[in-house]
Amino acid sequence: MANHKNQALAARVLPLGEAAALVSFGTKISLDVHRAVRAFAADLSRHPFRGMTEYVEAYTSVTVFYDPMMLCREKLLNPAPDVPYSFQVAELYIGELLQGSGKAAALTPRHVRIPVCYGGKYGPDLAAVAQYHKMSEEEVVAAHTGGDYLVYMIGFAPGFPYVGGLAPRLATPRRKSPRLVIPKGSVGIAGMQTGVYPIETPGGWQLIGRTPLELFRPDNGENPSLLQAGDSLEFYAISEQEYMDYMAEGSVPVQ
Repeated sequence: MANHKNQALAARVLPLGEAAALVSFGTKISLDVHRAVRAFAADLSRHPFRGMTEYVEAYTSVTVFYDPMMLCREKLLNPAPDVPYSFQVAELYIGELLQGSGKAAALTPRHVRIPVCYGGKYGPDLAAVAQYHKMSEEEVVAAHTGGDYLVYMIGFAPGFPYVGGLAPRLATPRRKSPRLVIPKGSVGIAGMQTGVYPIETPGGWQLIGRTPLELFRPDNGENPSLLQAGDSLEFYAISEQEYMDYMAEGSVPVQ
């Protein structure tokens, strides 16, 4: 394990099994940590080192996967008795990237607008969320559509965005009993997070609406997930008729 200075944040590099390294930028979710994660991931994308196979961004870290046999053949370091040799080589490459990470131009977030039909059969928990906060359903919708949201990571299910920026007055506990099936496109709240279910899956979030927008597109080449970490989001309300029209057309323009 080593510590590397990444401007104001110190990154820790830890072995994760025999074929991965965890690069941690902190233990708390924050914009500063998110920006450090995004900057380092951008550097990995632009300058992948020999033997790296992929990387995965999370709230506070980036996991870097590599081929240990390929790194061993690099013979850049002598093996230490307590640390896998391949990890030492990966750590060297990662450390070099961390020295310059964040010096590039600031990343410009992509802004995506997501249409949502709130309430009714599309948002069966909207009334319960409103009652929990002693608000009207219209006030919940207004607060949800008025938020400034950021995608921190993609996880849980293909294309599922973990989104920060929910108004504190909308923070709502998960359901006591999760549903076995949640329809694709369902928009929900869980604690201080909001998110969208891109595929049909079980889940315990409070469902307040549904979007006709396809978030997971398995046939879309290298980018099956519409949303990516770092995207800014805006939810806007549509009527049930608009929802049905979008579904009938088979596509929703990304705005």
